[in-house]
Amino acid sequence: MKLGADGRLLREGIELEMNAYCRRAVAQAVVLAAARPGSSVTVITMGPATAADCLREAIAWGQQHGIADIDGVLISDRAFAGADTLATATTLRATIDRLGGFDLVLCGRNSVDADTGQVGPQLAELLGVPFVSAAKQLTLHPDGTMNATSESDDGFVELTMHLPAVVSCAERLIDPSKVDPAGRQGVDEALIKTITASMLGPGPWGAEGSPTWVGPIRTIMITRRRELNPNASLSAQIERALAIADELGAFDTSELHSALSLRDPVVMADGAKMIAVLVEPDRHALTAEMIGAAAGLARADTAVVALVPMRPGPAARASLGQFGADAEVFLPGGACEDDAAAAIGAFTEAHAPEIVLAPSTAWGREVASRVAARVGAGLCGDAVELELDADGRLIAWKPAFGGAMVAAIGCRSPMQMATVRAGVLGTPQRRAFEAPIDCFDGWSDGITLVRNRVTVTERTRDDDLDRLADARSVIAVGRGVEPSEYRQLQPLASALSAQWAATRKVTDNGWMPRARQLGITGRSIAPQLLVSVGAGGKFNHSVGFRNARCVLAINPDPVALIFDCADAGIVARWQDAAPLLIAELDRQGFSGR
Repeated sequence: MKLGADGRLLREGIELEMNAYCRRAVAQAVVLAAARPGSSVTVITMGPATAADCLREAIAWGQQHGIADIDGVLISDRAFAGADTLATATTLRATIDRLGGFDLVLCGRNSVDADTGQVGPQLAELLGVPFVSAAKQLTLHPDGTMNATSESDDGFVELTMHLPAVVSCAERLIDPSKVDPAGRQGVDEALIKTITASMLGPGPWGAEGSPTWVGPIRTIMITRRRELNPNASLSAQIERALAIADELGAFDTSELHSALSLRDPVVMADGAKMIAVLVEPDRHALTAEMIGAAAGLARADTAVVALVPMRPGPAARASLGQFGADAEVFLPGGACEDDAAAAIGAFTEAHAPEIVLAPSTAWGREVASRVAARVGAGLCGDAVELELDADGRLIAWKPAFGGAMVAAIGCRSPMQMATVRAGVLGTPQRRAFEAPIDCFDGWSDGITLVRNRVTVTERTRDDDLDRLADARSVIAVGRGVEPSEYRQLQPLASALSAQWAATRKVTDNGWMPRARQLGITGRSIAPQLLVSVGAGGKFNHSVGFRNARCVLAINPDPVALIFDCADAGIVARWQDAAPLLIAELDRQGFSGR
């Protein structure tokens, strides 16, 4: 794909493929409709005329599975070009309003190119309905209620709500819909209607209606050494691999001691300029990173305010002043994202912060997206760098295409927002300061801060997001390592002080938590050293560690794909290589760094 002069994707004239997550949405819609006689399914896509083929595929899938009442809507007009996530959600909302009532809107968890995950929650906010993020299980009941299991970044959330609702679909919700070109040809073109901008009203639409703009693009060129000598002895291969890793800085410890210096506290006064940081419950390391970054952006007359949604029960002292917060504000709504967004949205409307930062987690994406939709703010998703331009406006650098490029995103709106990826901004030095605490419960009569539309029945964590995000060394295992053999690799993990990661097949089998999955439908990380063990090296997995400083791969197959994305390769059984690798790490003084 190519980028236009405005920095946005050029989609005309190329073959379009239905988003992998949206394939789950289509399949789930068909299953739900088939179980409820009299149900109808309408499939909507927004794009150029060629996007109609995605609608034909979805309709064909429904017809093949017994859904007679299924049609498609193509939202297509040059006026829609260049739409950001909020402009897209606004267009979808107008289309749904034109089509009439609905019980359930299903969409993909996120796009696989830009990976924002913002359109779903923004659409839910504009429609005024509950939202489920990354659903892996859905149950509809005759009384109009729905139970859902939502994937968080390192666990699961059990939810109950009343329909109508918007649901984004996780990869593991259902097998994807897929119909070959021959199967799509029989779809009656009369089942697809086109909606243009003039049919939806005056707008503004597309780029004109987008509160964000795209600036310069940086292409991230990563060239791997790809050194491989399968004819050398195993000891020689290991010695050479570690030499390469050392040359590339895989064992450099200097970065461990770097930290952001914090300014002196700023007194919070009525009407003061403000940078607000949304605090997700129990994300202490990421919260510290974001508050430190906010303090680094703040000018002398700008206060950094931590917004802390509190769960029911005794209030816990956040003590965020030590990381750079000048004040802490406790709000209701900590029990669920829907209520947290309502309270934070009310606060931002009342106090108009210049910048709002949120974690790039499932919680942060939903809350920030809802707030942005409520106030019409521009939102950059998954930022890895933050800076101010000459006018003091926020510039957030966002990766795309699995980290192959980063783009500068700015906001036209008075309030500028960004979600921030874990582990990329650095940990601030602590200061001795207890930030004053305030409570926010509205600014006028008749304001409801807690919607009570969504009930969280259980939250489960099976991992900690920060561990992998902050890891300097990572061992990524594939199916070539049986789960019963992980303990044999533990000495290597200890020698490298490494965290564990895995391929999708490993996490699908439940051998490691889903939060450890690397790749297009998993996570992207940038450790100093990544050691791949027993993985084939398919692109969908390897793109997740393309920004690692050094990649060392162990595989017995000399033509395995993994060696094409590694700096150094060891052609051997990992069972044979691991003990020798540990011994060589110890001999060269790298063990335990």
